[in-house]
Amino acid sequence: MAVQEAGQGGADAGRPHEGGCTCGDCPHGAREGHRRAVAAFLLKRDEYAAGQGVPAAVAYSASASRQWVSEELTQAAEAVAERGRAEGAAWLERLWRRTAVVVWAGVVLLLLGQALTAVGAGWTAARTAGLLAAVVVAGALTAASWFHRARGGALAPVIGEDNRLSTSRAVAAAWVLFLAFAVLVLVGQLAGASGGRERDALIDGLELARGAGVVTVLAVVSGIAVLVRRVVGLRVQGQRPGAADLLTDDAGRGSFADIQYVVISGVALVFAAVRLARRPEQLPDLPWGLAVVVLVSAATYLAGKYAEGGRPVILSVVRAREAGDLDAPIRTGDDIEIRGAGFVPVGAQGADRLSRMVVRVGPVNVHVPLVPVRGGFDNPTDALLTVPVPAEVEPGRVEVQVVTAAGVETNRYAIDVTE
Repeated sequence: MAVQEAGQGGADAGRPHEGGCTCGDCPHGAREGHRRAVAAFLLKRDEYAAGQGVPAAVAYSASASRQWVSEELTQAAEAVAERGRAEGAAWLERLWRRTAVVVWAGVVLLLLGQALTAVGAGWTAARTAGLLAAVVVAGALTAASWFHRARGGALAPVIGEDNRLSTSRAVAAAWVLFLAFAVLVLVGQLAGASGGRERDALIDGLELARGAGVVTVLAVVSGIAVLVRRVVGLRVQGQRPGAADLLTDDAGRGSFADIQYVVISGVALVFAAVRLARRPEQLPDLPWGLAVVVLVSAATYLAGKYAEGGRPVILSVVRAREAGDLDAPIRTGDDIEIRGAGFVPVGAQGADRLSRMVVRVGPVNVHVPLVPVRGGFDNPTDALLTVPVPAEVEPGRVEVQVVTAAGVETNRYAIDVTE
């Protein structure tokens, strides 16, 4: 495999990049470049955690060496994040073609299913209307994929601000597309109906009394998709969306609230689709029992998001003490431990995000130093931060406040700084 370098011209400029390309100008290069950047960062972090690679000029001082290591890791983390953003952009650009292929594959599967079930029963106007409705929906999604190809194609509306697939938006979009398809099926039959009685029956099929359950579910899931955007405020930018996002939280762990919402909504959609296939002349009449189950599932999902959206809080601030140190009040230059909860939002465990954390000590902003240990970081953590009190802080009573990587501010906590 040839390795293509950035800026290579001539006859090779038009060829696809292959092998171990790390140029960042093609999807493969972006992916490989990010992988190598991550490997280099992890190696550097573990070396510093073992006390290797620290210059002698700063090794004499624990605080100086800690600050130097933190700055080096921050710069390396920023390079990893830049590579990650390039990989995510390349992934989204490839994704729009895949979504278009999946959409039209669904149309082909519908045609095959209709052809197989038509054996013996015969082809009906409802089958034609269903196929035409599928073509119209697929065409609209393909056009949307083209116009939003830089943001994932047809998936662009369900990709959240954190660059992950949004469970609430995906569920709402599935119900919207299904009901749009159902209405188009009725429109197609109405356009081809020849008798007045047949047209009246199709119009009656759109009566709210027949589709009250499914319309109620649509209203609730759409409202939740809008409301969750305001509920969840602790979001951080991800690299690229994936199907697993629908079932997991920002840290990639399985989320009960998300899983039950997707599963129950999926089951209800399958039931509604079967009802539409059996009675294509009316909106699918989702039974109220099943509709209530979906509503309870939606309420559980929303409650779970409310629980995840708690703000970080400072509980106490004390002077950091190493073994052998004497007890003393907090002075400028001392390290302080800030104890609390929620300092590291879910999904913000990466070094590039941890390095953005800031502690306000009076009027001075102090960046939280990264303290590496093998396999991770000892500082900052979700419940404990250690920062020095800068010399610019005047003695007296000052307030301490943490600003997380997501930009969320904690409560203010007052401490006394002595001379």
